[in-house]
Amino acid sequence: MGGESLEGLEVIRIKGIPLRIHSSWAVILLLFTWSAQNQITNLADAQIPLWTSWLIGFVTALLLFMSVLLHELGHSFMAIHEGVKVKSITLFFLGGIAKVDRECKDPMSTLRVAIAGPIVSFILSIIFLISIPLFSVKSIIFSNLLTQIGALNLLLGLFNLLPGLPLDGGIIIKSLVWHFTGSKKIGIKVATKSGRFLSLSAIFLGSFISISVGSLAGLWLIVFGWIGFSASRSQSQILLFQETLCEIKVFQAKNRRYRVLDANLSLKHINSVSLDSGNSQFNSELILVSKSGRWIGYINNDPLKEVPVQDWENYCLEEYVLPLSNLPFISEKESLWKAVLEVEKNKGERLLVMNLAGLPIGTLDRIDIGLAVLKRIGIKVPSNFLDLAKKQNAYPLGLSLPEVVEGMLVSGLIEKDNIKGPK
Repeated sequence: MGGESLEGLEVIRIKGIPLRIHSSWAVILLLFTWSAQNQITNLADAQIPLWTSWLIGFVTALLLFMSVLLHELGHSFMAIHEGVKVKSITLFFLGGIAKVDRECKDPMSTLRVAIAGPIVSFILSIIFLISIPLFSVKSIIFSNLLTQIGALNLLLGLFNLLPGLPLDGGIIIKSLVWHFTGSKKIGIKVATKSGRFLSLSAIFLGSFISISVGSLAGLWLIVFGWIGFSASRSQSQILLFQETLCEIKVFQAKNRRYRVLDANLSLKHINSVSLDSGNSQFNSELILVSKSGRWIGYINNDPLKEVPVQDWENYCLEEYVLPLSNLPFISEKESLWKAVLEVEKNKGERLLVMNLAGLPIGTLDRIDIGLAVLKRIGIKVPSNFLDLAKKQNAYPLGLSLPEVVEGMLVSGLIEKDNIKGPK
């Protein structure tokens, strides 16, 4: 058994794929065990001990567990067949999810992977349901178990075919629109809108049923509708961030957080610049060095630690200058998503922005990137939140831009070595 993970507890590996169980799965396990046990005790001829009814209820819940697992394995094995690496499978409260290193590169492969799960569920449903007559005479309890699991697999397959992301039906719609329009982005937008319409319909229908009939089914419709609506809204926000990161170029977001000192100046000038700007890893300004109008490199505070204070006047900056190539840098013409990758690769260190001639024209950090994105979508960051972001060297308002870019890489909208924005 594996260790704890943010994705759940790893319990086994199937064909090299880690199977994880999220703690929320215990809720569904308990609910289905109780529901199945209650149904068994109400059967006319179920004159069995209480512990036996609970045991059968637990077995029913485990069979549901296996059904969801097989559904996800259907997706995973088809993904592997299509050349996609499956990193893990996680089972949680509302079902399961397979994590992949990237999505399929073409719409038909995506469609085949999406439809594989429901097909597995329908096959399981048929197997369980056609087996009922074989046991109905011998054991009403066993035939009832088969009926429940068969019906649940049928519902699992049908539910996942509902036309809204992130359900399989939404992915199928995305794939079909992508195939006929040639645009993955349009496919995602259509599937997202379809999911939002479906979720709002479920909320309104659930509210009507709850008010007029007072049925618990209405409440479940509202819950699932709200979850789906939240998911579609989150998808819309992600799409907006993706578009913005592809549209904005580095030169549009750059700042100028560096000082320029002449190479002939003494070391004491480093100290004065550092004191003026604050001496911290992320908030201090870069110190670039020039000579006769040419950039020759940069300098940090290390010489001040090596040379005694009384000798600072006797040494020039040129003696301690470091090449600019040592600094993380990015071209002014790159898209902003590339800057996110570079900043995170360098653990949040500020990037030096270079023009097409290879000369520094500015700097870029997490604050600059976040502000440029938020400004483009019309959000102004309050000064106290901005100060907090600067102090923590974090994206303003907690923007999860690295995760957004990671999603773009996984979905194939961008490639690290080949810039291509969404169509």
